[in-house]
This record gives sequence, C-alpha cells and structure tokens, in this order.
Amino acid sequence: MAHTIREKSKLIARVRRIRGQIEAVERALEAETGCADVLQLIASVRGAMNGLMAEVMEDHIRLHVVDPAREADCERAKGAEELIDVVRTYLK
Repeated sequence: MAHTIREKSKLIARVRRIRGQIEAVERALEAETGCADVLQLIASVRGAMNGLMAEVMEDHIRLHVVDPAREADCERAKGAEELIDVVRTYLK
C-alpha cells in the first residue's frame, strides 16, 4: 500500500495521539471519573479513529480506484469525488 508508506510518519503520529487518548480513557476509568467525562473521552477517541479511517480510505480511493484530479472521464471523476465526500461525511 504505497499511500500508507508515503504518509507513514503522518499516520504513525495520528495513531500515537489516539493511543494517548485511549490511555486517558483508561486513566479516567482507573480514577473512577464521572461517566459523562468518560463518555466525552470515548467520543473523542471515536472521532480520532474515524478521522484516521477517513484519511486512509480517501488515499486508497485516490490511489487504487480513481483519482478525480487525474481522471479524464468527467463522470468518473465526479463519482469518485462524491464517494470521497460521502466517506468523509459518514466518518465524521
């Protein structure tokens, strides 16, 4: 997967931030933090994971399916851009 290799340091940095968020959830549970605060931490982790998933999926679409910027067929380019937008929206 060339796109994950090309963006390796950026993706690893995101994963490390997510790891920190997971550890914050663990610390909150250990400290018996209130459920509303724990839920907020979990929601943050979910958002971060969804952002990572969206980024990898978008790169995958552009590299392995069709890159709208390089596609000569206007309909295919439009369809690919719409798919990328849907992925971003769905994973928000």
